[in-house]
Amino acid sequence: MRRARIFAARCYISAMLRRPRASRVQSALFLLGLSGCIHGFSFAKGAPAVAVIGADQRAFAAEVAKDGGPPEATVLAALAGTRVQQSILDAMARPAESKPWKDYRPIFLTDKRIDDGVAFYRANRELLERIGEEYGVPPELIVAIVGVETNYGRITGKYRVIDALSTLAFHYPPRAAFFRGELKQLFLLGDTHLAYPIDELKGSYAGAMGWGQFMPTSIAQWARDEDGDGRINLWTSLPDITASVANYFSAHGWERGQPVAVRAQPSADAQELKPDGIEPKVPVQQMEAWGYAPLSHVDAELASTLLELDDDRGPQYWLTFRNFYVITRYNKSPLYSMAVWQLSQQIADGVVEPSQ
Repeated sequence: MRRARIFAARCYISAMLRRPRASRVQSALFLLGLSGCIHGFSFAKGAPAVAVIGADQRAFAAEVAKDGGPPEATVLAALAGTRVQQSILDAMARPAESKPWKDYRPIFLTDKRIDDGVAFYRANRELLERIGEEYGVPPELIVAIVGVETNYGRITGKYRVIDALSTLAFHYPPRAAFFRGELKQLFLLGDTHLAYPIDELKGSYAGAMGWGQFMPTSIAQWARDEDGDGRINLWTSLPDITASVANYFSAHGWERGQPVAVRAQPSADAQELKPDGIEPKVPVQQMEAWGYAPLSHVDAELASTLLELDDDRGPQYWLTFRNFYVITRYNKSPLYSMAVWQLSQQIADGVVEPSQ
């Protein structure tokens, strides 16, 4: 009986999120009447637990409604239909970026990922180059992002976004505030401009969506309806996907035609450096004076910072610049940024047509 009621509640939530505002309130009130059968409900061992509506969820719902989102009862009803996913909490404890570079690089810089990126570029050259020109972002960088994030759209996530974000917002204290903000933004986005209703959106264990793995706040600020159909579709619309990624970089300060990173050769008496963060602040000429000479020509006055990577053959030293820092706005890990940039270079090399 309880299982039947929960199933009925979930069906009502799905329908409710598509209904006009007034009828949503009535439906939500009915659903909240079922909350008594949700409390204390248990599944077989290992199955996700149905969320319990407590003080935190009620305060959240009130906040969403106050800030222009759906009515409080509607939000509570949606949260009552979510499930706490232990696998999400487990995944948060083992991010790939905790690996050293020598182990991280082989995950993304594979022959297949490079070849697939080249094939994707060639198949969509006209669109990619138009978007690249419009936003001032290299097309190969756009391709590399979707290659690293979702293997060119093959793996966009299996979790319901509302389950992922509610799990992390209410059951992951280290970053609860961040994910509470993302969950709130999900409700504020609503169904009107998204490809699917909120309760049907699928994404990563962290709630990121589509080929480019945009969080709700990224969708709100930087996603683009490039195909002009009135919706932002980051799952099946290549114009929306590519323009959204390109706009993200453009909005974060990508500098057209400027370098990303160059290898540096330390001298025998190079000064030991421990940069404070990854934002470039030191002119290249000062890096040279400290014993880190770039192996490729770059403007001596260009702001840079030093990045040391743990390679199989020993430490690698790189001078990284503003555009590298911009990639870290997509994912703060310098390992991620280096993987994306190196993949983009491999794709660009592969796309070049042989001379006739």
